Amino acid sequence: MLRHIVFVLALLVSPLANAQDYPTRPIKLIVPFPAGGPADIFARSVGHKMQELLGQPVILDNRSGAGGVTGIDAVSKAEPDGYTIGIGSAGPLAISASLLKVVPFDSTNDLAPIGLVVRVPEIAVVASNVPAKTSAEFVALAKASPGKINFASTGTGGTTHLAAELYKIKAGINIVHIPYRGAAPAVTDILGNQVQLMFADIPVLLEHVQAGTLKAIGTASKTRAPVLPDLPTFEEQGTPGVLADNWYGLVAPPKTPPAIIAKLNKAVNDAVKSADVKSKLEPLGAVMGGGTPEEFGKHLVDERAKWAEIIKAAGVPQQ
Repeated sequence: MLRHIVFVLALLVSPLANAQDYPTRPIKLIVPFPAGGPADIFARSVGHKMQELLGQPVILDNRSGAGGVTGIDAVSKAEPDGYTIGIGSAGPLAISASLLKVVPFDSTNDLAPIGLVVRVPEIAVVASNVPAKTSAEFVALAKASPGKINFASTGTGGTTHLAAELYKIKAGINIVHIPYRGAAPAVTDILGNQVQLMFADIPVLLEHVQAGTLKAIGTASKTRAPVLPDLPTFEEQGTPGVLADNWYGLVAPPKTPPAIIAKLNKAVNDAVKSADVKSKLEPLGAVMGGGTPEEFGKHLVDERAKWAEIIKAAGVPQQ
């Protein structure tokens, strides 16, 4: 009987002891997108700083596929011990729930939120041959030629597509969607004047805006982007409600011990506040995140509801 009690107590104490000692070995950070993209850049910068703070290697594992769903699914099914975590964006963590017919996980139940890493404002640009320099001028142009102006996206149902659909709804314009397989071909065609408009994360378009090869007409955020302080928001230009920030945050498998989540959350918060991480990411247009796991969890719920409404209003078919 005594041996049985000792065994039960050992089972109860073991997770707590593990959480107190955590981490004692390398942490795998799954990036559900290819190397070199925004998610990879953010994960690499923040993961390197977390490695310093936690005293163990943080090793990136790029598992792209299905718009980020494949990698996040791997996180949701990993052991809940804190040694496998992932970075996700609006696509797999919020949009996929309404866009895809089958999603192998529920982002609000099958994942444990750790914290927001960065917020990335979306901006809209027009090709150099488009006779518009502001949102109002573009809207007037589109209303004068309904159905004759094209906009590029990095793929149907992604943030670049849905941001433009939201703009269409709020501005009351009829423009035609041209989906591409990723950002590179879409940017190539708008630079070549093959399409007229594109929404994208600031890091994707910033160098072209700064070089003057693309004209930025608005920021799809509540406030102006610090890296483009002279670019007004759409609300400032008379079209409120065009809010389409992308974002990236860390998640863990469900049932990961709260004490481990708390350690990871502290590491994320300290990382995004650090001068070296800020100096790498802020020039790309990223706005540093932070906050509690509970706040990030609420953010996931709110974002799912927002994008579901936009997908329904725009009539985007499930895939």
